[in-house]
This record gives sequence, C-alpha cells and structure tokens, in this order.
Amino acid sequence: MSAHYLTIDGMLSGTGIRESVVGGYLEPNELGVSPTLMENITAWLRRYEYAHYNQFDNADQNMELDREGIAICKLIQKELPESRIEYFSSALMRKIPWQ
Repeated sequence: MSAHYLTIDGMLSGTGIRESVVGGYLEPNELGVSPTLMENITAWLRRYEYAHYNQFDNADQNMELDREGIAICKLIQKELPESRIEYFSSALMRKIPWQ
C-alpha cells in the first residue's frame, strides 16, 4: 500500500478521510482499513452530523467528538503506518495536533 497524506475530519459532506495533498474525500474501504474501523468512522460521522445541525452548541460533546476523531487518527496510523495523518476539528475549524 502506498503512503498517503490524510486529514481526518467530521465535515458534514465528507467521508471522514480527506486526501490532504490532492484534495477530495476517500472512502475508508479505498484505503483498506479494517471493517471495525470503517464502522467507527461511520458512527463518529453520524454523531458529528448531529452536533453540526445543533450548531456545535455543546462544548463537552464537541470535545468528546474531537477525542474520538483523534482516536480514529491513531487507529488509522496503526493500520496505515506509512501514511501521514492529521486531525481537523470541524467544531473548532482548526487542526489539532495529536502526536
């Protein structure tokens, strides 16, 4: 598997995994991540969508979503060790260092 430069984010219109250099979203199965990780990403995106529609009005929920997003970064890094992974908080609209 080739190396990727990926950004994990909970953007409303995305898949949770963005190709950072070329642009555009990737489906988790395109990258070859495990079915369990694909399920985790899908569930996390649903919760992020709910927060988005509530205008990110719950700071505790936003922090938990970002903790989950960072956990997803770690799992993707473990499954795709040759890739560079970043995390972007859609609630805060900024990158959050996680390593």
